[in-house]
Amino acid sequence: MLGIVPAAGAGSRLQPLAFSKEMLPVGSTFDEHGVERPKAVSEFLVERMLQAGADRICFVISPEKTDIIPYYARHSASRRFCYVVQERPSGLCDALFRAMQVMRDDEEVLIGLPDTVWFPLGGFSLLPEHELSFLLFPVDEPRRFDAVLTVDGVVTEIQVKAEHPGTNWVWGAFRMPASTFRALHTLWSEPDRGDEYVGTLVNAYLRRGGRAVGVQAGERYYDVGTVDGYRAAIHALRPPLVSA
Repeated sequence: MLGIVPAAGAGSRLQPLAFSKEMLPVGSTFDEHGVERPKAVSEFLVERMLQAGADRICFVISPEKTDIIPYYARHSASRRFCYVVQERPSGLCDALFRAMQVMRDDEEVLIGLPDTVWFPLGGFSLLPEHELSFLLFPVDEPRRFDAVLTVDGVVTEIQVKAEHPGTNWVWGAFRMPASTFRALHTLWSEPDRGDEYVGTLVNAYLRRGGRAVGVQAGERYYDVGTVDGYRAAIHALRPPLVSA
């Protein structure tokens, strides 16, 4: 099972930073010696992929994101990690498809965004295997995300940052078999396509007879790529006060 972490984005909503937005400290964790240390936001996605059974995780980085490699070189699962480069910002779809070179034909693919924090921890395992399936979360401002319309669990449309979306359920992560990933790449590679957003590409896939399911099992979703989202995630992960 392959996990893909698209970490090549510029993070313009939080700039200027002295480091990659995927390295933003959110909460804390303990190392192998039991010492508490700050936790990079991207670790939340990585641990969810590992928990779901990913045996390899591919980070897609830009030439400027050199701080990601030494950070994850010290991770306990570092032998499972690999890195590919997106030379210039060309959208999420372009970043994801860079990982095709390390994908096996017979495996499942897990995808999420490394500047988000979401629950439950086992969310990927709630998605059915062998299908294009989206883990959906209820949010207060769905117009800031990609809202996913479903009928009886089947996706009918993804509304990409629509001003007045038809639902408050948005996708936060998804999985699919490698064969579907390749089919999406073939569609994306057609002349005059090259979609920037996953939502528009999936809509085209559905119009051509493809199928996707949406699982409304997400509990909480924080977009740490914005100041408000970062503040909310910090508050949510703050340890509870212990009365004397």
